[in-house]
Amino acid sequence: MRGVKVLLVSPDAEARDLFRIAVGSIERRLGEPVSFQDAADGEQAARIGLRERPDAVVADEIASRAGAFAMARDLRGAVDPYRGAIVIVLERKHDVGLARWSGADAWFVRPVDPFQLADRLVELIQASRGPLPAQPGQRPRTPATTQPRTQREIA
Repeated sequence: MRGVKVLLVSPDAEARDLFRIAVGSIERRLGEPVSFQDAADGEQAARIGLRERPDAVVADEIASRAGAFAMARDLRGAVDPYRGAIVIVLERKHDVGLARWSGADAWFVRPVDPFQLADRLVELIQASRGPLPAQPGQRPRTPATTQPRTQREIA
């Protein structure tokens, strides 16, 4: 069993704990154990992301020392770009343009619905892994699209 690695980024330990609870629910849905790494700021997160290559990064917009937007740009613009899912939690809906510019795959505005966050992460992780295995007698299924989309909270 491969396991899913998720990097949680926020200067606030309580926010990282809340992300951990929301994201932890994907373990049962993916049928794989989920492990977490923490980063307190965007610089540290970019280093960890490029070194460890987690399946997903969930970042608080207010991450200090290079925020979530700069972190996402650094990950996507690296010589060997990070190809995992990047989700940014925004403080205000006006920052959607920055999230899009940064290369994030998804974004949510506080307060975040933990079920929607988990649903979107499952979609993104499955999409990054390619076609899902077929059951005996069936053709392989194609996972959901990885195109960035505006979340319901922003509409």
